[in-house]
Amino acid sequence: MIIGFLCYHFRVKALLLAAGRSTRLTPIPDKNLLKFFGVPLIEHQLRALHKAGCTEIYLVGGVHNLESLREIAARCTADGCAVTVGEQEQLELGMGGAVQSAENWIGGEPILVVSGNDIVDESAFSSVIEASKGGSGSEGVLLARKVSTYFPGGYLEADSEGRIKTIVEKPGAGNEPSDLVNLVVHYHPDSAALLTALESVETEHDDRYEVALQQLFSSGLVYRALPYEGRWNPVKFPWHIIDLMNAFFEARGAQLTTPSDCQIAETAVVKGPVVFGHGVRVFDNAVIIGPAYIGDNSVIATNAMVRESHIGSNCVIGFGSEVARSYLGDHVWTHSNYLGDSVIGNNVSFGAGTVTGNLRLDEGEISSVVKGERLGAARTKFGLVTGDDVRVGINTSFMPGIKIGSNVCIGAGIVVAEDVEDDQFVAAKWELIKRPNKAVIMKRDAL
Repeated sequence: MIIGFLCYHFRVKALLLAAGRSTRLTPIPDKNLLKFFGVPLIEHQLRALHKAGCTEIYLVGGVHNLESLREIAARCTADGCAVTVGEQEQLELGMGGAVQSAENWIGGEPILVVSGNDIVDESAFSSVIEASKGGSGSEGVLLARKVSTYFPGGYLEADSEGRIKTIVEKPGAGNEPSDLVNLVVHYHPDSAALLTALESVETEHDDRYEVALQQLFSSGLVYRALPYEGRWNPVKFPWHIIDLMNAFFEARGAQLTTPSDCQIAETAVVKGPVVFGHGVRVFDNAVIIGPAYIGDNSVIATNAMVRESHIGSNCVIGFGSEVARSYLGDHVWTHSNYLGDSVIGNNVSFGAGTVTGNLRLDEGEISSVVKGERLGAARTKFGLVTGDDVRVGINTSFMPGIKIGSNVCIGAGIVVAEDVEDDQFVAAKWELIKRPNKAVIMKRDAL
């Protein structure tokens, strides 16, 4: 296989960065551990790198996810992909600090730096490696994507031959130096020069890595922008999880997968591509419309409907519940609920009659508060986002674009119209009014 040949005979170590805790994704605890088809997102990336031919990978984590990353790395290593896990202790140093934390492992060899913020096809990794080989290994390569609207990321300015002159991090709409967005799949032929530049950087912003790159460009080292038109899913805001879910569905294709230990009632309706995990039970008159994924040991109860959604393991979609275009984690329980265009964490329970609003009355763009700023989600349908370990009482309603943190209890019979932070108990003040009944109630004997 030509891709494997390139990696094995033109040695490149891959550095996969997974230590960051993006506050823009709040209340999602860690995007790297979100499961798609039962596999954590970061594991999908590790296996894609391995499939592209890279057999030595250093996975950079933080204190918050090291234990989980080590478990994932152990699974990948057992399958023949050598994954080393290391900790970035100074998370405030961003990507630059992540690269520096792996200095001993890098050992001065060429490296491929990949960020968990940009989810791309396996072909992106092999294309960068092949492009670097085409330059005799002496030129750096940065993956780049042309955009037609502003994206809050880094931008590249290159000459007519693709040589990069400048990199600007988050320039702001109208200040972009070009239409090329920097995707963090970067080949560095001289890792020692990169580490030296990182050591010398002085900045008050989270752009050490980008400033170091600019130093390399200015010093005469040649880096080229490699145009990329394949799958790209940035993971910066909560609504991007729904886009990513749909991308996984598209990549999976029109498959219907039903393990032998599933129990699907004869009166249940299954349409389109649906992937069932092991031990799934689908009761009478339930409807599942693909693309959809139903995780291991989950239950789709009588008269429940699942449409174009990703349901994790050990979930219960209870009687009469509807889940539409939503991502649900593991251990989510619904009881006669409606969940639309929502992202729900792990270990979340909704009381009977609770619903999510996902459409404004004027059908305008849904907005959500991110780091204190109200941002448009670039969609007219967007519901609820929760963290993990959430309990919601009966007959509660959530307005569109609302976010609920982890370890939260929401009381019964209230309308939640603002975000709720972690570790909160939410209840509404209401008054029960009692007065003498002057109405005439027909006696049972007269009925």
